[in-house]
Amino acid sequence: MARVLVVDDTSQIRMLIRLNLEMEGHEVEEAADGDECLARLRDASAPAVDVVTMDAVMEPRDGWSAVAEIRRDPALADLPVVMVTASVQAHQQARARQVGVDALVSKPFEPEALVEVVEDLALGGRPSVRR
Repeated sequence: MARVLVVDDTSQIRMLIRLNLEMEGHEVEEAADGDECLARLRDASAPAVDVVTMDAVMEPRDGWSAVAEIRRDPALADLPVVMVTASVQAHQQARARQVGVDALVSKPFEPEALVEVVEDLALGGRPSVRR
C-alpha cells in the first residue's frame, strides 16, 4: 500500500484519482496546486509520501514548476512524480524529461492505467516518461 499525494486544481479529477487509488488499498492525500503540494511535502509532521500525481496546469504554481522544485530539494529529489496532463505532445514529453517527471499520463486517462503507473513507481520502478 502506498501513500499518494494527488495534486490537481480540479476537485473532480482529484476525487476520481483518489477513489481509484483507494479502491486498490492506497492512502491518498490531496493538494489543489503546486504551492500546497510543496507545503505538504515539506511538512515534517506529516507522514511521508511514496508517489505524487501532478497536474501540469494550475495556479498559482503549476505542476512543471512544482516538479522542478521537488527535484532541487535534496530531501524530495527521489520522490516519484506522475505528471497527469491534457497535452502529451513531443515537446511536453521533452519538458517532462527535463524537469524530472517519472511518468507522463494523458488526460483523459484510464483510471486503471494511472493506478498501475502509481503502483509501479511506489514499488521502486522508474518508468521513463510515457503514455
